[in-house]
Amino acid sequence: MSQTQGEALDRFAEDSIAKGSKSFAAAAQLFDPATRRDVMRLYAWCRHCDDVVDGQEGGQGRVHAPEPPEARIAGLRGDTARALAGETARLHPSFLALASVAHRHSMPAALFEEHLKGFALDVDGQRYETLDALLAYCWHVAGVVGVMMSAVMGVREEAVLDRAADLGLAFQLTNIARDVVADAGEGRVYLPLGWLREEGLTPADLLDPAKAEPVARLQARLVAAAEPYYASARIGIDHLPRRSAWAVATAALVYRRIGLKLVERGAAAHGRRISTGTGEKLGAILRGAGTAFGPRRLANPARDPALWQRPRIDPGR
Repeated sequence: MSQTQGEALDRFAEDSIAKGSKSFAAAAQLFDPATRRDVMRLYAWCRHCDDVVDGQEGGQGRVHAPEPPEARIAGLRGDTARALAGETARLHPSFLALASVAHRHSMPAALFEEHLKGFALDVDGQRYETLDALLAYCWHVAGVVGVMMSAVMGVREEAVLDRAADLGLAFQLTNIARDVVADAGEGRVYLPLGWLREEGLTPADLLDPAKAEPVARLQARLVAAAEPYYASARIGIDHLPRRSAWAVATAALVYRRIGLKLVERGAAAHGRRISTGTGEKLGAILRGAGTAFGPRRLANPARDPALWQRPRIDPGR
């Protein structure tokens, strides 16, 4: 890849993250330049896959999607395989971005297939009876992304990768809690169905403002479920390079704050998208710096066996 092509790819990746996630875009600026380049390129592939499956662009609105969702996923799988094999001609820039990152960091193809399985679950309209079943879904759509991102940061130790997956799980539980009503409007229900029955709710009730109180209780329950995963991830942050630790700690603080605000607002947040303001992001950056550049706890105590355990990825696949 020429310098000009690389620069064009970096501009594409930066535009992708700016449109797709303001919270993560702010944190990504804290990485060292080489890590930031590859984190953004990897994000661009993840964002593109999400958009293709949902018929969106930059996570917003709807665009015309002529193919059925199953065909779109098959296309993503095929283009991903071609990119990883070095067949990059006529591929969308996101696959060129993926190929450059995967080859530079010797990332197994199985990681990317794990992520694509999550999109297939969405297309199939899967719903989840228990929290453990939901966490398996969260692994595919977010936990494995944490493992990928950690590989970009130079992490190879399985125990630290476990913590990275935990952060992805925490992020996704927070996202699901925040978007309960919006997702229900799209026909997607991620809350454990057993939890709904305990509250006397059906999936259709999630959209009913009159049911805001029990819905808020379920959202708070998901936020609480994320807490031990945030705590586990915090231990892994001390094992990252300092600049990477700063970026990851900042992102964790921002996302966790979204969940806490959701709980604080309770039923009043029904149908409203909770976000963090500029001041809160700046505060997270400062606190993240304290975490990253302060004293480190380099011992890695045994992970809580009660937490959901990610599957191991064969590096040869």
